[in-house]
Amino acid sequence: MTFLIALTLFVLAVFLGVELISKVPPTLHTPLMSGSNAISGITLIGAMVSAGSDHRTLTTTLAFAAVVLATVNVVGGFLVTNRMLSMFSSRTRKPAEQHD
Repeated sequence: MTFLIALTLFVLAVFLGVELISKVPPTLHTPLMSGSNAISGITLIGAMVSAGSDHRTLTTTLAFAAVVLATVNVVGGFLVTNRMLSMFSSRTRKPAEQHD
C-alpha cells in the first residue's frame, strides 16, 4: 500500500510540474530556472544523504539516480544563468591589450 501511495504522489507531482511549466511564458523560463537552483541544491543534499544511508539496494540506486539528476539540474541552471547574464553585459568592451 505504501508503494501505491508513493507512486500516486509521484504521478501527481509529474503531472502538476508539466502543467505548471507549460503555462510559463518562454521569456520567463530562464529566470525561473536560475531561481530554482537553490531548490535543486537542497534536493542534491537530500539525495546525497539518502544515498549515503544504509538501506536496501533499490533505495540506494534510486538515491544515486537522484544525485545524478539533481547535479545535472544544478550545473545546467548555473550554465543557463551565466548565459543569461552574459546577454546583459556590455558588447563594447575593449579587448585586453596584446603584448607582442
